Amino acid sequence: MQSADANLVISAWADQHGRGRDQLVPLLHALQEEIGYVDDALVPAIAASLNLSRADVHGVITFYHDFRRKPASRHVVKLCRAESCQSRGGAAIEAAAAERLGVAMGEMRRDGQVTLEPVYCLGLCAIGPNALVDGRPVARIDAAALDRIAVAISA
Repeated sequence: MQSADANLVISAWADQHGRGRDQLVPLLHALQEEIGYVDDALVPAIAASLNLSRADVHGVITFYHDFRRKPASRHVVKLCRAESCQSRGGAAIEAAAAERLGVAMGEMRRDGQVTLEPVYCLGLCAIGPNALVDGRPVARIDAAALDRIAVAISA
């Protein structure tokens, strides 16, 4: 999406939902939904539309892990790193996932097809370790589940 198009999205959002500080997070979600990430170049326009400082906007974008500042890969695999999943073998699953998917935790694979990210609790603690694969929860991750995930995202 071109910067002009993104500016239209920002302006339309502010016109429809208001220009208060409380609209920052919803606007960031809308932008990310529309263009796939929140480009740093849009921070001044976001700040101006909501009458905030650039620092305010930048602080929110960088504080919340779900906001992307770069385009996402085709597939995103998020592995739970909360205590419950870790106590059920999460560290071993993380190492196996990095090897099986060919990407380190917190990175995007060179071909742009897969990103492996940490997430801190999916609320499925009794059936961990858990993951989100392209936004879909997958419970009881083991070697066989990793193989299924790798095949599914390779298709």
